Amino acid sequence: MEGRNAVVTGGGSGIGRACATVLASHGAAVAVWDLNAAGAQETVAQIREAGGKAIAVAGDCAKAAPVAESAARTRAELGPVSILVNNAGITKPKAFLELTEQDWDETVEIDLKGPYLVTKAIIPDMVEAGWGRIVNISSSSAQSGSPNMAHYVAAKGGVIGFTKALAMEFAEQGITANNVPPGFVDTPLMRSNISDPAQVAARMPMKRSGQPEDIAHAVAYLASDEAGYVTGHTLSVNGGRYLN
Repeated sequence: MEGRNAVVTGGGSGIGRACATVLASHGAAVAVWDLNAAGAQETVAQIREAGGKAIAVAGDCAKAAPVAESAARTRAELGPVSILVNNAGITKPKAFLELTEQDWDETVEIDLKGPYLVTKAIIPDMVEAGWGRIVNISSSSAQSGSPNMAHYVAAKGGVIGFTKALAMEFAEQGITANNVPPGFVDTPLMRSNISDPAQVAARMPMKRSGQPEDIAHAVAYLASDEAGYVTGHTLSVNGGRYLN
């Protein structure tokens, strides 16, 4: 990935941080986008300490104006973007009968509208270059369904459909679009929503939770030259939670 510039949204922690550091280890210059400026800076520090190149870009990926500002800053500091990882998202489990319109709108705005806005801002660089890689982080819950997660499952199901539509529309222009639905992965967000992660992990076929790097290595493959004939694909990384 030498000479390529990447954007990773939600790169300040968890899966996003792992994606940013792994892409950087393969030679990409990475713009770490995150609403949490301190988290983004911490990821960048880790990348630079390992000898990589990265910048931190603070902003809201679910609002058009901040996305445009983040894209402009990334281009000014790194250049055109050829790899995009749409990872930023939220998970707030709630029983369907208790789910408010605000809960629904917030989740859909961040988890589905966000990838649309960011992709819309970045993909012109890929079109101009005739080469691009879009990797969206979806969720295994969108494949299997999940109680108390109707808003999240709907949004992440939309991400899978969005990925397929992009793949069909931009295939002739050298741009691939794929998605990775993580299973039960040990991240700060997961730990904030689950009281007993070990109990949940014990129900998985592999009897353990995944690590952020498990997702990041799948993302790195899909972002590589070697994956040039793979598009519209759902690459499940879930320890056997869902078999497709």
